[in-house]
Amino acid sequence: MAAEAADKHESQIEIARKTGIPVVDIDMYSEAALSNPYPIYRQFRDMGGVVYLAHHGFYALTTFEQVRSALADWERFSSANGVTMNHEFNDLVSHSTLFSDAPRHKVLREVLGRPLIPAALQKLKERIDGEAERLVESLVRRRRFDGVRDLAQYLPMTVVSHLVGLPDEGRSKMLRWAFATFDAFGPESQRTAGSLNIVKELFAFNHEYLTREMVVPGSWLAHLFSAADRGEISEAECSGLLSDYIVPSLDTTISATANAICQFAANPEQWTLLRENPRLIPNAINEVMRIEAPVQGFSRLLREDYRVGDVVLPAGARVVLFYGSANRDDAQWPDPDRFDISRPAADQLGFGHGPHRCIGANLARLELSALLSRLIEKVERIYVRSSVRAINSVIRGFGAIDVELELVS
Repeated sequence: MAAEAADKHESQIEIARKTGIPVVDIDMYSEAALSNPYPIYRQFRDMGGVVYLAHHGFYALTTFEQVRSALADWERFSSANGVTMNHEFNDLVSHSTLFSDAPRHKVLREVLGRPLIPAALQKLKERIDGEAERLVESLVRRRRFDGVRDLAQYLPMTVVSHLVGLPDEGRSKMLRWAFATFDAFGPESQRTAGSLNIVKELFAFNHEYLTREMVVPGSWLAHLFSAADRGEISEAECSGLLSDYIVPSLDTTISATANAICQFAANPEQWTLLRENPRLIPNAINEVMRIEAPVQGFSRLLREDYRVGDVVLPAGARVVLFYGSANRDDAQWPDPDRFDISRPAADQLGFGHGPHRCIGANLARLELSALLSRLIEKVERIYVRSSVRAINSVIRGFGAIDVELELVS
């Protein structure tokens, strides 16, 4: 079997070379690469954007136009065979919007998205604003705190975890499950295997506890069971869709919030600009998502040969789409490594694009906007005294940030 795998690997490398696709042997999921992937992304874009990652056995698209086009082309770039970079996880997951294509994807997404449409979120706005107000008042009194634990995690864990409707035991483990799920998206490795074991705990919890007797009335889980009663989805699909609420609603927003704090600390003139122009908050959120995409990349399986410029990716290939690279493509944005909240950034791919665009994007914007709106009223400047990166296969975020605030006099 080992010899057969080696032969197949060499064959794939030879196919890539014959078609003119650069072959690179960089481990994109090593701790060093995950800590700072941007120089590697630039190297790939300079090669034309399409590369074969020999270390992992899949192709990568890295320019803005390449990634955006692939995300929109669901018929050729399929999600139904999984979007992770390892076979075990792709084979394990079912009944998820993320791991599905039309027409079933459209049905699942419509059901999943009902509590997240703007009209539904408007009802949450007062609650989120109130929680943001209380949080900022508390942090202002302290002045120094952990920007991840005390700030970024607060709204998702205070508001979203209760909306989902899990029992107390489940809510206490949501952060661990969400982080591990994204980490398990990476290629097979010791770290990925450990994370996948934690993901299996989530699946076991869903199987044991997510019964009608445990449902919190009015919760998102109750909404899923109601959809099953109407015949829109099967009862078996409720568990998979619940994971679609738990995982994306936490780490992506937490990471975006932490990234925003670090960007504004490193670029105080941008914080001053935001304080002077609060109307820039929506675009500031876009710029945060652009410069540090919380999700750095998902994969797709090619259903047929696909031409990119002068090269052709073969049918059956797994292709990773690096959103983090696309968002720093200087063909799309001048001086892309510079954080600038006044630049037009609405087309950033931090929330994805096409039919699989992040379904919780509006909720994330609501939470980030609530926090920024209150912080700019109280805080003259943000300082980051130290920070620790959280190493994760997919999520670009922090484990801890030592934040100190200079208050408005």
